[in-house]
Amino acid sequence: MRESSHSLAGLRQRIAGIAASGGVESRPAEGRMASGDARFDAALGGGLAIGRCHEFFAADALDATSAAAFAALVALRTPGTAPLIWLRTCDAGRRGGRIYAPGIAELGGDPDRLLLVEASDPKMLLACANDAVRCAGSAAVIVESWGQFPLLDLTAGRRLALGARDAGTALLMLRLNAAPAPSVAETRWSVAAAPSRALEADAPGAPAFDLELLRWRGGPAGTRWRLDWNHDEKRFEDAALSGALLPLPARRTMASRGAAAA
Repeated sequence: MRESSHSLAGLRQRIAGIAASGGVESRPAEGRMASGDARFDAALGGGLAIGRCHEFFAADALDATSAAAFAALVALRTPGTAPLIWLRTCDAGRRGGRIYAPGIAELGGDPDRLLLVEASDPKMLLACANDAVRCAGSAAVIVESWGQFPLLDLTAGRRLALGARDAGTALLMLRLNAAPAPSVAETRWSVAAAPSRALEADAPGAPAFDLELLRWRGGPAGTRWRLDWNHDEKRFEDAALSGALLPLPARRTMASRGAAAA
């Protein structure tokens, strides 16, 4: 895991070297980042589209870690050595905690593929994101912010989306402790921690996620999944007793979901 809080010049050179050695060729077939779960991927046409922007919101502030973990695990599933660029503000790092390389390895990911960049403020984060999405050769770019992000308006979002499209990079926006707003994202998700299945002797089970598709430009939204992470096979799978996909009322929002749970 590499860290930097300044220029992306060295990062660009590193990614260019990976691309020259064949890193770009290791991208998933048909431009998709597949989760590994057949039903989930089939519903999205093969997985999350590469070259597009995808937003992940925590259903609750306490679910910020789950939202970050789900986005990162999808990106780290991509085969080969292409790097995953993770951009975050220093404030997000303080609130969300440090990224733990041995933990990524325990989940089956390769922490050496993770290039971490911490920006001093949202303005610097946006500047770094505009540079990073144009670095062809990465598996994905994750941009993590905490709270509302006024600088990320429709104009700024479109600039990022165009950069991701031109470079063929998946752009994953982690919008933690924030409410959804109009954007150019291809998909928008609400992510929450789900109860895991205990292992033998009541040992902690694998990470589990409740997912709600809030918006999708390519099809209908309002669908929910519950997925477990299988670290042995490095893929997601249907949680036990998850049943059929559950359509939600068209006007259901994250706020109403929280109120119902209260």
